[in-house]
Amino acid sequence: MTRDATRSTRLTARALVLAMLVGVGVLVTPLLPGPATAPAAEAADLSRFDPGLIISDSVFYDSGTMSAAQVQAFLDQRGADCRPAAGSTCLKSYRESTTTRPATDRCAGTYSGAASESAATIIAKVAVACGINPQVLLVTLQKEQGLVTASTGRSAAVYRKAMGFGCPDTAACDTQYYGFFNQVYSAASQFKQYALHPTRYGHIAGRTNAVRFHPNAACGSSQVHIQNQATAGLYNYTPYQPNAAALAAGYGTGDACSSYGNRNFWNYFADWFGSSTARQPIGVIDAVSSDAPGTISVRGWAFDPDTSAPISVHVYVDGKAVRAATANGARPDVQRVYRRTTATAGFSTTVDAADGRHRVCVYAIDGTGDGNPMLGCADVTVRNSAPVGVLDSAVSTEGRLAVRGWAFDPDTSASIAVHVYVDGKAVRSVTANTSRPDVARVYGRGAAHGYSTTVPASPGARQVCVYAIDSTGGANPRIGCTTTTVVNRSPVGALDVARSGTGEVTLGGWAFDPDTDGSITVRVTTDGKQPVSLVAGASRPDVARVHGRGAAHGFNVVVPATPGPHEFCVEALDSWDGPATRIACRTVDVNGVAFGRLDTATAGSGTVTATGWAIDPNTTEPISVHLYVDGTAVRAVTANLARPDVDRAHGMGAAHGFSVQLTALPGTRSVCAYAIDSWGGGPNPLLGCRSVTVP
Repeated sequence: MTRDATRSTRLTARALVLAMLVGVGVLVTPLLPGPATAPAAEAADLSRFDPGLIISDSVFYDSGTMSAAQVQAFLDQRGADCRPAAGSTCLKSYRESTTTRPATDRCAGTYSGAASESAATIIAKVAVACGINPQVLLVTLQKEQGLVTASTGRSAAVYRKAMGFGCPDTAACDTQYYGFFNQVYSAASQFKQYALHPTRYGHIAGRTNAVRFHPNAACGSSQVHIQNQATAGLYNYTPYQPNAAALAAGYGTGDACSSYGNRNFWNYFADWFGSSTARQPIGVIDAVSSDAPGTISVRGWAFDPDTSAPISVHVYVDGKAVRAATANGARPDVQRVYRRTTATAGFSTTVDAADGRHRVCVYAIDGTGDGNPMLGCADVTVRNSAPVGVLDSAVSTEGRLAVRGWAFDPDTSASIAVHVYVDGKAVRSVTANTSRPDVARVYGRGAAHGYSTTVPASPGARQVCVYAIDSTGGANPRIGCTTTTVVNRSPVGALDVARSGTGEVTLGGWAFDPDTDGSITVRVTTDGKQPVSLVAGASRPDVARVHGRGAAHGFNVVVPATPGPHEFCVEALDSWDGPATRIACRTVDVNGVAFGRLDTATAGSGTVTATGWAIDPNTTEPISVHLYVDGTAVRAVTANLARPDVDRAHGMGAAHGFSVQLTALPGTRSVCAYAIDSWGGGPNPLLGCRSVTVP
């Protein structure tokens, strides 16, 4: 599209701070001296040149970065050394009559022509009409013809091809695009054309493209992933990338395969305006005031030029971050001045602050992480009234302290918090919001300022103090102290049941704490170990009738235990964290009951043969079995015969079978077998009876 510029204009390394925002104070009333200014540009560092991202879309298409007056001030400064000569004009002084260009799909705004318009006015008006950053137009004028920093005026022949538009590398310039205004407008319009039809041209955003180093194809190319439309547009306008020699040369000359157009574009932009891919937020603090006791109000605006989305602002008071707010309020004045697509830039927030003088600073938070500039600071004095209140009483009740009184903050009608301390230690925070009509009558601040709470306290004399908490972060005055003796009564209860089972013991009883009607916890130990805790909450109407503390105080628990005698103790835990009370201890002989079976009873001549098996779960040893005929004991035998089937079924070994021959008179006889407890003190269960006829 254009010749690649080969000229090099060496710039000083001194960064330029642009007064691009001058004039905003006319629309708003900034608290600080003038609005924020653009960050100082730094000397370009070509080691950071990225061929895939020469400039971001947000920067390239931001038409509101400079007004005509700001462009003129820029040209005056950059062209301060320019001197006109016969037939030549400096860009800062150049004027041309322009024609009206109606809105198109490329340039959505109408350009209204006028007589003798300055170059600065033409640049600013084209930028607005076509939606192109005027900084991009300035940089393009420089990299194509060196017009911005020329030390001598330039001829009409140079101005008529100022943007290099319609001037291909391989042919003469197209005369239909001659003229400074025509060049600037046509170039801006073409950049928008690239964006409207991105796939019609040789360099396409979002793809990897072969980008040449020089018009001479022999110099080759490299694969470049072009990240965005603005960069693709620059390559479609000037289709070459700098090679290593061009980058190493700064603004100077590289080698025979070096091209300089896009290198110089990036160089000039970085030197003059800072980063071509990211800009820091800008904004203003309009007002900082203390409109209500204990509060500071902060108001202003901020936005990030790289995004249309609202950004955050952080408010600091005395060097401490206290609030993050979103700058999403309507600010049409800011939108008009900066030609923003949205009016959402305002912020307004209120923070709490103690009585006295404070330093308030506000920072704009960059939406893309490129730095969070401070918008400014201001001093403000906050007036705050201390809360008032009374501690009416602090009395011992059911093992606790019942505390009541009232408190309010004159700076607000809302209820405030009070903190209760016992012996110098904070134990409770409660909101003073219960109804106190007496306080309302005396102070006229409403009735919702009473407090009433119970707090834990160990037995003895206790100092209770209450503090009213300031609603705006000020001092928290003590509104009363008193000394109260706390009495804690011990739990009571009974162990009603202690019954042995096989490998377990069942314990039952009741327990309650006189200091509460609620159910309490009991703890069971076996031989002083293996504690088991449970809530004594089962219904015991008998306890309710006798003690009048409700029925939910019973307990019943089964605890595992090995065979033999064990001591089981039950303790009731104090509801108020006092010492536990032992209710009772009981020794229980834990014993499993023997079991087995009389399998057969077979008659012979004057005899009966009985077979079966028996096990005592308290031992794996064989036990005795007693045989009865017609109710009379006739034989004791040890059940020690092998019974593998019994072992498989019960896992107590095989030596538990018996087979014995008994003498019996002829006739029908009843044969019964009993398992004898191995400890001698337990039950001897019946294994079974058989009826048999003896011949």
